[in-house]
Amino acid sequence: MNILVTGKNGQLGSEIRAVANEFKQFNFLFTGSEELNISAQSDVAAFFEKNTVNAVINCAAYTAVDNAETDAEKANAVNHTGVKYIAEMCEKHNCKLIHISTDYVFDGKSRSPYKEDDTVNPQSVYGKTKLAGEKAIMELSTLAAVIIRTSWVYSSYGNNFVKTMQRLANDRDVLNVVDDQIGSPTYAKELARACLTILSTTNWPKQTELYHYANEGNCSWCEFAKTILAFKMSSCKILPITTKEYPTPAPRPAFSVLDKSKIKKHFNLTISSWQESLRQYTLNESH
Repeated sequence: MNILVTGKNGQLGSEIRAVANEFKQFNFLFTGSEELNISAQSDVAAFFEKNTVNAVINCAAYTAVDNAETDAEKANAVNHTGVKYIAEMCEKHNCKLIHISTDYVFDGKSRSPYKEDDTVNPQSVYGKTKLAGEKAIMELSTLAAVIIRTSWVYSSYGNNFVKTMQRLANDRDVLNVVDDQIGSPTYAKELARACLTILSTTNWPKQTELYHYANEGNCSWCEFAKTILAFKMSSCKILPITTKEYPTPAPRPAFSVLDKSKIKKHFNLTISSWQESLRQYTLNESH
């Protein structure tokens, strides 16, 4: 099976590259924006004509959440229009598609973990464009795709909260971190393996399905930061602050814990706790 992985230089795309050798049954085509501009319909069509593609994992995304508030056109081109073009080619060429979406499609007002069929109500440009991408896939009636919403992603690659906390802790004695936003961290390496395991399954859905994936359990950003630094044995002190004390251009969901029951049951996945995954990440980084 030939798998096209878009967004090869992002966190998830990079982690798929890192674990690709564990899945010998697959041949991989890794592309970044230099090799494939997904927001150009002609480029996407030409790529599928030129290459044999049996499945796509679409990791390409505009993920600069705050910048999207003033760069809505570019965010929409990647998160919505580009997704539409990829999905249309998957439908035309009878390819499997795994598309990565986000917890930002929810408004954060729930107090119980979000299920796939819960009401969506994105509060940011980023969330709105990601939701538009989901809808573009669902509108293709003969395509059976897997859409995976995830949250609080970190990895060995790129910029993320874990790396930021570790870097700042080296320079400061005290850090203020938001304590009234609750979610579930996701180690991208484990999500990468989950995506490839799903592509290996004979249990592919017969129509496009939404799934939620994150590590088990939940925490605030403050608790997450404290655990990150505890694993690094840092002496930096973490102080809790409110969202109001740390304003950002784009609003964040106050609560975005995802219910993972559906993906675990359908694909027989075992998901680690966020603490265990963070411990594994820290061990990997120390070698």
